[in-house]
Amino acid sequence: MKLNLGCGRNRLEGYVNIDRFAAAEPDLLWNLEQVPWPFADESVTEIRAVHVLEHLGERSETFLSIIQEMHRVLAPGGVIRITAPHHRSDGYWGDPTHVRPINSAVMSLFSKANCRMFAARGWPNTPLADYLDIDLEIVEMSSRLAAPWQQRMQKGMSEDELRFAVATYWNVIDELSMVLRKPPAAGVERVKGIEPSS
Repeated sequence: MKLNLGCGRNRLEGYVNIDRFAAAEPDLLWNLEQVPWPFADESVTEIRAVHVLEHLGERSETFLSIIQEMHRVLAPGGVIRITAPHHRSDGYWGDPTHVRPINSAVMSLFSKANCRMFAARGWPNTPLADYLDIDLEIVEMSSRLAAPWQQRMQKGMSEDELRFAVATYWNVIDELSMVLRKPPAAGVERVKGIEPSS
């Protein structure tokens, strides 16, 4: 089973399309902040969350319960495909229903390997994977540049200049996409057909 969370009008064939608004005509009318979700443990091979997580969990406890719920229903080796507006873009700040940034720094806290690394280096990152007893590793990251910065890259701006711009300025990146994977159980192969692209 595959889930398309907060589908809106972007219904996908082969997915259970879920939304809290009846006008979206979802397969399942459900408020994602209401847990538990009506799916069995480890029954889902893929979760898509396209421009939805930034709208959920204004309270930290609610957001963390949503992440725990995704982990619970996801089969070992399954993936979560996330797209969200970049936290330093007008696209993020221009919508009053956005309640939290979604980026690699936030999502990296749900990896047990990262929690071990944070502890070994003495970093103060909250070891949420350990606290929540979940494990989701980021296996793929990409971003879409805002149009003026795409044009600069086409005119020969260097990768170093781009990295400086991303770290310094607003509205360089429009949106982020990432793939998280629930590690397969020992001796279990990855779920077929959902390998992240290399």
